[in-house]
Amino acid sequence: MRLAGKRALITGGRQGIGRAIVEAFAREGAAVTTCGRGSRPEGLGQNIQWYPLDVTDTAVVEQLAYTTGGTDVLVNNAGIQIEKTVIDSTDADWDAVIGTNCRGVFNLCRAFIPRMGKGGSIINIGSISGQVADPSMALYNASKAFVHGLTRSIAVDHGPEIRCNAICPGWIETGMLDAGFDLANDPKAARDDALARHAMRRFGKPSDVASMAVWLASDEASFATGQLFTVDGGMTAASPLNPGLF
Repeated sequence: MRLAGKRALITGGRQGIGRAIVEAFAREGAAVTTCGRGSRPEGLGQNIQWYPLDVTDTAVVEQLAYTTGGTDVLVNNAGIQIEKTVIDSTDADWDAVIGTNCRGVFNLCRAFIPRMGKGGSIINIGSISGQVADPSMALYNASKAFVHGLTRSIAVDHGPEIRCNAICPGWIETGMLDAGFDLANDPKAARDDALARHAMRRFGKPSDVASMAVWLASDEASFATGQLFTVDGGMTAASPLNPGLF
């Protein structure tokens, strides 16, 4: 029960990584609130609070912070991905990706930091795509780089009262994974090649990211702040050479 006595708010808790974090935090004893677009998702534990929320709406985010009275742990997980290059991206694409992935994280941090007590922890879900560019995901790559930079700024500006870190997942088994491979001329070959580049020889699971989030939210991570924690099964540790040829 590493999070007993802590209040936690996780955005984008309907499915995937967000849902895994919600469930892991609840198991560890946190009082969990989560939010997302639309109505309460099926199967969400009755002890978990749900709020419909558009993270791009500043006024609604401020109202949520007022209604909940703040939080001890904030996990900014809500995000979207659009698979386009710069020249193919429209103004609507910009508004959607930058609005959710950048402005949304900024809105939540700005609203909740004044309502977090000493020892608070902010965990932003970044991506290895903010460090190395995935093909045909220009806006997504850029948005995650923003999240990484904002993470460091919050750690510097609001320590020692608040810690702020980012988790940078690699290829995690969610809908975003399939969408990325669907861009390839041969999706199966692209998937097989990516799998071979993982030292763990598997893709990640949402629970892998949730386990890191639990640690960062806990007092065990009291000296960790301003850092990017990569969870990618060793993919970005490897050189471009195919290890199967050596």
